[in-house]
Amino acid sequence: MTLLKQALISLALIFSPLLKADVLTLTSLDWPPYSSQQLKQKGASIAVVSAALKEMGHELKVEFYPWERAVHLAKNDARYAGYFPEYLFESSDLLFSDSIGLGPLGFAENKAKPVQWSALADLKSYTIGVVRGYVNTDELDQMIANGTLKSEAVNSDSQNLTKLGHKRIPLAVIDSNVFQYLIDNTPSLQPFKADLQMNPKLLVEKSLHVAFTNNQDGQRWQEILNQGLKRIDVDKIMADYLAK
Repeated sequence: MTLLKQALISLALIFSPLLKADVLTLTSLDWPPYSSQQLKQKGASIAVVSAALKEMGHELKVEFYPWERAVHLAKNDARYAGYFPEYLFESSDLLFSDSIGLGPLGFAENKAKPVQWSALADLKSYTIGVVRGYVNTDELDQMIANGTLKSEAVNSDSQNLTKLGHKRIPLAVIDSNVFQYLIDNTPSLQPFKADLQMNPKLLVEKSLHVAFTNNQDGQRWQEILNQGLKRIDVDKIMADYLAK
């Protein structure tokens, strides 16, 4: 694509709100504090995307589903242009937005049985709790897939934390902000609140993104959202929301 053509597309996107305000419809999951029907502004990630689209004169509509269904619908149902929040990974089916925030990914553990490790290979003797359908890190996911590391999959982070509380697993992969929110706000986890903690060694601080379907509509919304993200302070919106 020539530089002139790119410039014309960008200008068209910038000024398109003056002509027509459109609604971007995405799927998401219940993943507080980043996304949830129960939260103010429906979560930190949704607050960021809404602010970016507002800068471009557009609106956001989010429909919530269990994670695997949210991903499936976004890829296969023309009503949706994509889903979020998602980590970056290699895909020919998806187009990723610029970062909509950061999430510190690590392991939750039981304080009675803390785990010391420096490399993932140190965890070969442990069974790691994961959430079905979640992308974690390339190395961790590959080591689980090839059998180097043992894992047990459940449908939600709260289920893994319950298993940790009962000492059925020693570790569970989880975002530390999600861990803190669930421990503070989930009634069924209150008996374990004093027993669970984040392992002090993080896996990685992951960037969060909107994953758009790789088609003409997805490309259009990717460009619009990226333009809007450049106009706002993503880190401040995220930090202010998480501080509430």
